[in-house]
Amino acid sequence: MIPFVPPPAQLWEETSWTALGVTVFGYLLTLLLIRWVLLTRKENPGATVAWIMAIVFVPIFGALLFLMFGVNRVDRRLAMRQESDREFKQTLPVITVDRVFAAESSQEIDRTLMTVATNVGRYPATNGNSAQILSDTNQALGLIEQAIHRAEKSIHLQFYMWKQDATGTRVRDLLVEKAKQGVTVRFLYDALGSSFPGREFFRPMRSAGIRVASTAPGSGLFGHWSINLRNHRKIVICDGKVGFTGGMNIGDEYLGITEKRGYWRDTHLRLEGPVVSHLQQIFAEDWYYATEEALSDRQYYPEPSGNGTDTVQMLSGQPTNEANAIRTVMFAAINEARSRILITTGYFVPPFAIVRSLEAAAYRGVRVALMVPGTSTYFYTMWAGRSYYDSLLEAGVEIYEYQRGALHAKTMTVDGQYSIVGSANLDNRSLLLNFEASVAIFDDRQAEQLDRDFKSDIKNAKRIDLAEWTKRSKTRVMGENVCRMFSPIL
Repeated sequence: MIPFVPPPAQLWEETSWTALGVTVFGYLLTLLLIRWVLLTRKENPGATVAWIMAIVFVPIFGALLFLMFGVNRVDRRLAMRQESDREFKQTLPVITVDRVFAAESSQEIDRTLMTVATNVGRYPATNGNSAQILSDTNQALGLIEQAIHRAEKSIHLQFYMWKQDATGTRVRDLLVEKAKQGVTVRFLYDALGSSFPGREFFRPMRSAGIRVASTAPGSGLFGHWSINLRNHRKIVICDGKVGFTGGMNIGDEYLGITEKRGYWRDTHLRLEGPVVSHLQQIFAEDWYYATEEALSDRQYYPEPSGNGTDTVQMLSGQPTNEANAIRTVMFAAINEARSRILITTGYFVPPFAIVRSLEAAAYRGVRVALMVPGTSTYFYTMWAGRSYYDSLLEAGVEIYEYQRGALHAKTMTVDGQYSIVGSANLDNRSLLLNFEASVAIFDDRQAEQLDRDFKSDIKNAKRIDLAEWTKRSKTRVMGENVCRMFSPIL
């Protein structure tokens, strides 16, 4: 037997001092971060409790998780955004009174939601617009390319994901061609979503004079830590007259031409009229946030023709101290519904208040139907969403899981007369953390088209039956609930 030889006393002493130092550091860090959490996180009490538990029960590691995912670092540059707003207010053209829609002349639900959106956001509803719903991504990209071809002065693009594949390269080369023709082109991308690995993709763009910038996570050590905050907007504006926004990114998979993802179901919008100036302002604010260049020249905000017949309202969502217009209006629309609510979302991990409002609507006799993905790249996101099915199904909410391919559309219709189309999913990330852009449409025709799309999607979806759903294994239920614990950041 090998005799035990105790380590030297000096080693014991050094080890004990190291352990004591780590322990003291852990307690001090825990106390500091708990104070920080209690002072800064007011939006979601459940998330606040979850972060405190992680910090207390998983010392140091829980603190690191909070510093990476739990800190809203947008406030670091909020002063810059406010400065940008002040400059815009002084220099941007004001939409003439005759283009601002009179809420008094609309239906009751429209008046209510217009008032909510105007008070919470900054953009009034305007008439004289043309809003074209694009349920086919190939058609949508074709119209975007057409608008780029026809642009004479400026092209502004902003996307969460821009793939370096055949489609992404083709559109990039089209932008390079327009820049060489003398058109001013600005290209803004999310550094995390697009994840460009090198400078080669940008080299032809910069050589042609295209101004390229990235938005969140940000610059510097702490800026790059803020991977929890993303700019999820998809915006194209040509000459300040034609705009596009919605759910579609740029790449082969978004056209449904890749074997891995298969058919791609998305919804986008083509816009003309006064609302394009509001979409331009959203881009300009994000551009200023990323570059400190103020796009306040009136050439970017031309007087619209106003030949359209649609009344629309721009909704901007952001994780700053400002109120989130998308979340607030969506909540109000659910509560105002009287006959039916149809929602399609690419990700479903809803805020608790939205879940309860959907259940309340179903209990009062409103038809509530949800179209959610049947498959997802991120299984944990889908499992977290499924943890909400039980109470929704018990309330009478219809839930359909899309089976044909990838579901990425973000739409909502209420009572067949009010619609929301944009980049925001029905999940915590879109409604609490991301920068998003959506458009509210006050027109029966567009609502009817979206309702028809929903009815068509049902043919390619599986309806979740409550009796069958409750038979799933306890292991599956446990897995769903574990994933749900992370819902504040999913």
